[in-house]
Amino acid sequence: MNSTHRDPAARSRLLGALTALVVLWPLFQATEVKPGALFDPANLQVIGRFLAGFLPPESGGEFLGYLGRATLETLAIATAGMALAFALAVPLAYLASAAGREKATLNPLTRGLLTILRGIPELVWALLFVRVFGLGPAAGVLALGLTYGGMLAKVYAEILESVDGAPAQALRRSGAGRSLAILYGLLPQASKELASYTVYRWECAIRASVVMGFVGAGGLGQLMDQAMKMLNGGEAATILLTFMVLVFAADGLSGWLRRALESPPAARPSAFGARSLGLAIALSLGVIASFRLLDIGFGALFSLEAAQSIGTFVGEFFPPDLSAEWLAKVCRGIWETLAISVVGTLLAAIAGLLLALPKWRAPFSFLLNLLRSVPELVWATITALAVGLGPFAGALALALHTTGVLGRLYAEALANAPPTPARALRLAGAPGGLAFLYGTLPGAAPQLIAYTLYRWEMNIRMAAILGFVGAGGLGQLLYFELSLFHHAQASTVIIAMLALSVAVDQASAWLRRAMR
Repeated sequence: MNSTHRDPAARSRLLGALTALVVLWPLFQATEVKPGALFDPANLQVIGRFLAGFLPPESGGEFLGYLGRATLETLAIATAGMALAFALAVPLAYLASAAGREKATLNPLTRGLLTILRGIPELVWALLFVRVFGLGPAAGVLALGLTYGGMLAKVYAEILESVDGAPAQALRRSGAGRSLAILYGLLPQASKELASYTVYRWECAIRASVVMGFVGAGGLGQLMDQAMKMLNGGEAATILLTFMVLVFAADGLSGWLRRALESPPAARPSAFGARSLGLAIALSLGVIASFRLLDIGFGALFSLEAAQSIGTFVGEFFPPDLSAEWLAKVCRGIWETLAISVVGTLLAAIAGLLLALPKWRAPFSFLLNLLRSVPELVWATITALAVGLGPFAGALALALHTTGVLGRLYAEALANAPPTPARALRLAGAPGGLAFLYGTLPGAAPQLIAYTLYRWEMNIRMAAILGFVGAGGLGQLLYFELSLFHHAQASTVIIAMLALSVAVDQASAWLRRAMR
C-alpha cells in the first residue's frame, strides 16, 4: 500500500489500544468475566424456567389491589423525599455557594457535608434507616431526602454561580444583604434551570424509590423483592410492566413540566406568573397528599425520640474497624467494585453505540427504553441466575441498564453531530461505514466521552450496592456485616464507599478536562 494512503493516526491508535488493554485486563480479571457461563446448559435451564414463569403475568384482583397501593406508595415516597431534599438543599446551597458574596469564597465545611450526603448511595441510607424506623416508607423518604438533598444543593450552588453576577453585585453595593441579592439578582436568571433540574430529579427519585424497596423501604420495590425471592414470575412480570408504565409516564410528565417552565409566557403580562403559581399550588398539594398517604409526619421523622434512636444507632458505628485483616477485605471489595463499574460501563458504551447507530435507531428505540426502565438490582437478580452469584452478574446488570441510558444519549449526540464531514466523504465515494467512522463519529466523540464518564460516576455508586443481591463488591460486604450487626466493620465499608465515590468523581472530572 502506498504510504500516502496510510492512516497518519494508526500508530497512536494502536498504542492507545494496547495501553487500554493493559489497564483493562486486570479489571476484567477481577470481575471474573466468563462469557461461557451465559451459555452453560445448567444456567440456561435455570434462567429459562425463571423467565417462563413470567408468563402469564399475574392479574388476580387481590394482587392488583396490592399493586395499586404499592404504586401510589412509590409515587408518594418519591414526592415526599424530594420535598425533604428541597427543604435541605436550599439552605445548604446558600451556605455552600460563592454566589452573591462580595468575595468569591466557598464554605469548605458545607461542601464536605454535601460530598458525604450524595456520596453514600440512597440504598445504603435506606438500609440504615430501616434499622432505626423499621420496615416502611419512612426510611425511603429520609434516604431520598439526604442523598438528593446533597445532589440538589451542589447543583443549585453551581447554577447560581454560573449566571451573571452583576445584578447581585450591584444590589450588594447598594446595601442589600446577600440573601436579597440572590433573591432579586440571581434567582430571576436561574429560576427556569433550577426548576427544570428539580423536576428531572423527581423523575430519578421515582426510580430510586423502587430500588430502595429491596431493603424494606416500601413501594413497588418491596413487592418486587418478595416476588423475586418467592420465584413468582407472574407477579414479577406484572410489577415490571407497572414500573415500566410508571417510568414512561414520569418521563412524559417530567418533559411536559420542563417545557412548561421553559416556554415563554403568553401575551398577557401575568400569564407566566399565574402558570407558575398554579404549578406551585399543585406541587404543594401533591407533597401534602404524599405525606398523608404514607401516614408519616415531620413529627415522627424529627421527634426527640427519633433523634435519640438515630444517635444511639450511629454511635454503634464508631470507631470503625481498622484492623489489618479487615482493611485487606475492604480493599479487595473496593477493587472488585471499581472493576464492576468500569467493565459494566465499557460493555454498555459498546452496546449503546451499536444500538444508537442511525440505521438501528428506530427499531431499537423501544429496547433502549426497556433496558433503562428496569432497575439495576432487578437486572442483577436475573443475571445472578444466568451466570451465578458474583461480580460478573453485577457487571452484566450495570451493562444492561446503562446500555439503555447511554444508547439514548448517544443517539442524540450522533444526531446533533455536524453532518458536513460525513456528507463530504460520501460524495467522495466513501462507503457509509467509513463516512460514519471518520466523518460523524469524530464530531460527536467529545459528547460521547463526556456522557460515558458522567455515567461511570453514577455507576460506581450503583456498583457499590449491587452486592445486596449477591453481585459482589463492597455492597456484599456491607450487607453481610449489617445482617450480623457488625456495625464497626460496616462503618469501614461505608467510609470506603464514600472514598471510592469521591475518587471516581475526581478521576472522571480530570479525564473530561484532559480530553477537551
